[in-house]
Amino acid sequence: MVSRDTDEPHRVSTPLELFFDLCFVVAVAAAASELHHAEDHAAHLTTDVVSYLMVFFAIWWAWMNVTWFASAYDTGDVQWRISIFVVIAGALVLAAGVPSAFTDHDFLVVTIGYCIMRTSLVLLWLRAAHDDPPHRETSLRMALGVTLCQLGWVALLFVPSSVKMICFVGLVAAELLVPVIGERRGRTAWHPGHIAERYSLFTLIVLGESVLSGSVAMGAAVGQDSHIGAVWGIALGGLLLVFSMWWKYFARSAEDLLTSSRQAFVWGYGHLVVYASAAAVGAGIAVAVDQAMGHADISAALATACVTVPASIYVVTVYWLHLRPQESARGRGATLLGVPLLLLASFVPQGVLVSGFCAAAMVAVNVALDARDARTAPSVDLPS
Repeated sequence: MVSRDTDEPHRVSTPLELFFDLCFVVAVAAAASELHHAEDHAAHLTTDVVSYLMVFFAIWWAWMNVTWFASAYDTGDVQWRISIFVVIAGALVLAAGVPSAFTDHDFLVVTIGYCIMRTSLVLLWLRAAHDDPPHRETSLRMALGVTLCQLGWVALLFVPSSVKMICFVGLVAAELLVPVIGERRGRTAWHPGHIAERYSLFTLIVLGESVLSGSVAMGAAVGQDSHIGAVWGIALGGLLLVFSMWWKYFARSAEDLLTSSRQAFVWGYGHLVVYASAAAVGAGIAVAVDQAMGHADISAALATACVTVPASIYVVTVYWLHLRPQESARGRGATLLGVPLLLLASFVPQGVLVSGFCAAAMVAVNVALDARDARTAPSVDLPS
């Protein structure tokens, strides 16, 4: 297992990586589903949101670590495939423990699933340390850091509940520091184009999960004529919103931004917010449908906010990560103006529908500005 060429042409995701993503989205769907059902006990909404973020961090961090490792060391041999299958099995165990994490705040099964995934990752780093001497120190640092953090997560199960959240935050900080410290003596050979594609594909899958969540909720409303107008308004608004979220993310390529480890860490870590907010939009659409049908004992404004708040967080994060450095001043202004309009839509009738039109208008303005910039850009004369 030797490191791959960082300038390797036409580096694309493998079938195993695509399968890996699809299996991981099972855990994403489990977390989003439990967030949707937080409406059943609205008095504990804050606690459920915290549980969602805790579970989502475990899912995202395990996915991210394996993704970056694969970008540097994917050999495609039998041992590699089995290691990835073990990680997938751990993700499915974690998904099975999500309901108990929300309802009983019992993270035992989630922790077991996380242990399975992380153990496989440690063995991969040790294999890299053995087979790739130039990067041995980095690989050993990563293996040690992951192991120590995993011991911390196991110990967290036995910590008194009064200090558990403080310890959780400390462990998250430690996890985030492991790659930073590990790469101080040498960067792993991750491929910028491959990483940009891997993140893009996972974004597609999470956005697709949002569409599915909303579709399932709206399917339950079909045939109930008394609420049909409100439900179809949510359907159209939710669809416009997710389409706009897709457009914003893929308006610019991120590959050219990944020019250093520092930029890669900021960009890569920032996607926790991108993925968590994108999945939350789907849960929010389902909540809005339940409220419109009278199945959720919350106000229309709060139900709409379950859609508009995560959508706004998504737009702001995508803008900050890879639109801001590449857009014109007018384009940045259009994005920053659109976000407050999205949030204000929470307080108007048919708020999800209005937010969808606001998001679509924001995208339309950006497209028009891009077209204008392309027309006014100076032409380059090619040598004859």
